Amino acid sequence: MNPIATAQYGLFAATRRFEASAQRTVQMGDPTAEVDYTHEVVEQITAKHEFSANLAVIRTADEMSDNLLDILA
Repeated sequence: MNPIATAQYGLFAATRRFEASAQRTVQMGDPTAEVDYTHEVVEQITAKHEFSANLAVIRTADEMSDNLLDILA
């Protein structure tokens, strides 16, 4: 299993989650739309943390690869 590919998918999923929440929040101007602001804030914060966690996985995998190449060289 490739951790970088998995983290890239996680970045994509977190971005989509944030965009979907932002889109629902924008619809709050529509008087017929029922938007739960607290839920959307939680969604956006969760997406932010998912994004950060996946970036950390990519950084760690990159550092591990660099260290491995240094050892082999």
